[in-house]
Amino acid sequence: RYFLNNHYTTSLIFKCAHVFCLLSCVDALTPASSPSSGVYGGPAGQDEFTSTSLTLGCRVCSDRASGYHYGVHACEGCKGFFRRTIRLKLEYDKCERRCKIQKKNRNKCQYCRFHKFEVLVSIPQTAIRFGRMPQSEKLRLKAEILTGEREIEDPQLADQKTLAKQIYEAYLKNFNMNKSKARTILTGKTSTPPFVIHDMETLQLAEQTLVAKMVGSSGALLNKDAEVRIFHCCQCTSVETVTELTEFAKSVPGFSNLDLNDQVTLLKYGVHEALFAVLASCMNKDGLLVAYGSGFITREFLKSLRRPFSEMMEPKFQFALKFNSLELDDSDLALFIAAIICCGDRPGLVNVPHIERMQESIVNVLHLHLKSNHPDNGFLFPKVLQKLVDLRQLVTEHAQLVQEIKKTEDTSLHPLLQEIYRDMY
Repeated sequence: RYFLNNHYTTSLIFKCAHVFCLLSCVDALTPASSPSSGVYGGPAGQDEFTSTSLTLGCRVCSDRASGYHYGVHACEGCKGFFRRTIRLKLEYDKCERRCKIQKKNRNKCQYCRFHKFEVLVSIPQTAIRFGRMPQSEKLRLKAEILTGEREIEDPQLADQKTLAKQIYEAYLKNFNMNKSKARTILTGKTSTPPFVIHDMETLQLAEQTLVAKMVGSSGALLNKDAEVRIFHCCQCTSVETVTELTEFAKSVPGFSNLDLNDQVTLLKYGVHEALFAVLASCMNKDGLLVAYGSGFITREFLKSLRRPFSEMMEPKFQFALKFNSLELDDSDLALFIAAIICCGDRPGLVNVPHIERMQESIVNVLHLHLKSNHPDNGFLFPKVLQKLVDLRQLVTEHAQLVQEIKKTEDTSLHPLLQEIYRDMY
């Protein structure tokens, strides 16, 4: 049995989307962002002159520069990225490819984007050099610094930033494979490419090396069909991810203070939704990373398996392609997964109001973070909330297929997964 109540999540989407649209309308009418303010927010009378002769490109990504930020002409997106990196003391996985940073791909390689900013600025990260610039630029830059100081002094904003940082650090600490690592492998930026599993022969080769290291050898599986062996490996990977999600949840501020029964309920109903969100990072249109990134099993090979195993992964690929098109990074995903776990509409919860307040805080931080991290995508937040609903449907279909496999195939479920499915489906 699976109790599915989409009312809370759906209403949350509509409420947040409504507020979001109102805020966007207000922002659009403010002088700072109005078209009449020109490129650098000057008087309306200077519009024509500013837009024609003073329009400059961002030195980092070539987008339209909004001003002279942190010692270089930069767009709002790169300004926010640089500020966020410094304030949160973020470190990115080193990239040796010297990626070309452009507007359309500037979120792909954060290391090269930040490195380019450092090279252009050529000053200590916490300092700002005025150099030779018009007096108006100096005044504008000073105003930005004062604004930033006021933001830091705002207790509520400071608390939200602290929460975002804590959740992101918990994410990086507890997940063996994050999106940044997965994308590095999938885009061919590693010295050793993954072993590709595309047919029964390569599957057998992988089982002798990759799978043995990942889940250990099991004599009981040697005489089983390939489909059953793959299903067993999927279960082992799922169990590891569930363990990582559990440790991550315990690091989310406030989670460990909940009633123990509520902690169990939130994890029981949320881990599969979170698992498929994490899994999407390891997928592209052609296949899926396995064995900690050492292997890559193709989508076509998985589809070629006999039914019902052939239907196991295809819905996950379809979800992953749409989810990955949102171009969320690990800091976004950390908050998204926390929002999945701390969901107040799970059946059987004891302290619903407290959990709903937790979720509301996380969703509010997610909204602000997406707005800062993706300034050019005004409708990203409602799209991300919609994925909460999509994940519930995906988990329901997955559970039904697992029950069918249990009844018709010579296989069994891992004890931990049995416990999760019990009383749910």
